[in-house]
Amino acid sequence: MKRRDFAIGAPFVIAAATLGSGSVLAQPKVIRMVESGGKSGESIEVAYIKPFTAKTGVRVSREAPNPLGKLRAMVGSGNVSAALFELGSPSLAQAKALGLLDKLDWAAIDPLPIFPEARDDYGMGFQYFSTVMAWRADAKAPATWADFFDVDRFPGKRALPDYPHYLLQFALIGDGVPADKVFPLDVDRAFRKLETVKKSVSVWWKAGTQPPQLLKDNEVRYAISWSTRIVDEPTLRFTYDQGMYDISWLTVPKGVEPAEKALAMKLLHEVTVPENQVRATEIIKLSGNSVDLERLVGAEKFATFPTATKNKASQFRQDGEWWRINGEAVNKRWETFKLAL
Repeated sequence: MKRRDFAIGAPFVIAAATLGSGSVLAQPKVIRMVESGGKSGESIEVAYIKPFTAKTGVRVSREAPNPLGKLRAMVGSGNVSAALFELGSPSLAQAKALGLLDKLDWAAIDPLPIFPEARDDYGMGFQYFSTVMAWRADAKAPATWADFFDVDRFPGKRALPDYPHYLLQFALIGDGVPADKVFPLDVDRAFRKLETVKKSVSVWWKAGTQPPQLLKDNEVRYAISWSTRIVDEPTLRFTYDQGMYDISWLTVPKGVEPAEKALAMKLLHEVTVPENQVRATEIIKLSGNSVDLERLVGAEKFATFPTATKNKASQFRQDGEWWRINGEAVNKRWETFKLAL
């Protein structure tokens, strides 16, 4: 599974240095980061950690995966060994409510221009990703979620996510709710809409690699997928229209040592540098937080990325706070729904 909410290396090395009559703790030689792994982690290494280490001499040890439970255990034990921890939007909201995070020092970060929604007291949104409708090139192309959920006019098997927070929104839009009015979710209405399509769903997928493979193998004709899994597939099609964009966040666990937090702020500065983000796009086709990224990459090349001007404007944003409040109840409802499949 490669997404954030389903949802490290060695500990910090701190050397002692003697100054005058006493001793102080010198700058850590290594800091630790917990992130989501895969190509995302590779992009962090190349685009952000490499320039950070070149400037500071401090190495960064990465560990994946990044479940919220790991953060809770770390903070709860008082053994805070990571300076940065990646969270998805619902997990960020929950971590804030549980008091698991330190506030960021935005003055120390000194960010270059970023999208305003990527700036939070407790997190920096560093990576945008989108959930979209996708289909085989030889299938009848849906233009809206109303089309996607119309199994009579658009026949064929579907693959839908086994995660209600990446599905219920689209069921509601397919039932006529405007995308900008989808939150707060009408859960009853969303499940009623799913009842109309469930017989055409052959796979409720759990891993992001499944939708493109199912489509390519012609096991399904239509799927809900993450855009980055579809964008380079020549036999598949997708659209950002009525898609949902979400943000992955870098946070600082509560109780981190001041010297380690200071270094984390320096690393977060590198995450706002648009030239660094260009390097990240060469590894994974997800957008960074810079408002200048499209200009640097070039409009034509950037047209397939979530934050291209046209794409961002045609999508709605995931609501992590709504899921923090309602997620547990919705997940129980989801499990009951699946028992009747």
